[in-house]
Amino acid sequence: MAGGNGELKLIGQWASPFVARVKLALNFKGLSYEYVEEDLRNKSELLVSINPVHKSVPVLIHNGKAICESPVILQYIDEAFSGTGPSLLPADTYDRAIARFWVAYIDDTLGPPWDRVFRAKTDEERAEAMRETFAAAGALERALRECSKEKDFFGGDSVGYVDIVVGSLIPWVKATSVLAGAELVDAAKMPFLAAWMDKFSELDKAKAILQDADSLVEHGRMLMAKNAAARASNND
Repeated sequence: MAGGNGELKLIGQWASPFVARVKLALNFKGLSYEYVEEDLRNKSELLVSINPVHKSVPVLIHNGKAICESPVILQYIDEAFSGTGPSLLPADTYDRAIARFWVAYIDDTLGPPWDRVFRAKTDEERAEAMRETFAAAGALERALRECSKEKDFFGGDSVGYVDIVVGSLIPWVKATSVLAGAELVDAAKMPFLAAWMDKFSELDKAKAILQDADSLVEHGRMLMAKNAAARASNND
């Protein structure tokens, strides 16, 4: 049970930053839940039945009803459990819109080239994907300066919606630096974002959730090897 607010179950996959988002949100809100690890190579009947459109994780089940897609889930958690823990979204309507904008930016502009880093067919394609990812990450540096209003977090004095979404990426930032051979968040070029990452990573509620970067490096190498093998097979 989650603080008397009903039964919560999260269907996820350990390496997914989207799943980590939901875990972070639940943890910062102080909500207990059951976690079910999903094998995405052999999707369960449960996953297919509760998310028939995308058949992907995360899926949050609250009192038997499924909520899909991590931005929707995070906003649902904040609204459904408004009386529990801190608010994730700002109280001000304009500030809420800005927070939603930056989460959409992360998913639509930062995410796609970052994903291509692991799926690139050639070194040239990987280098171009990294350049696009660097550029997109640079915008987050500017956003932190503007949105934080010289306070500790994107959400101001406390962790909010954007902090949780960006925070869920920290282990993959570290893993990508190893896998791609270049620092994704360079403290010299992105001092605010680098300092924010260090601060967020040290929060107890974050440390309890964020994945081990070395484990993600191994997972990333497996994904890259799998993609290379698939391309070789298609070329035969």
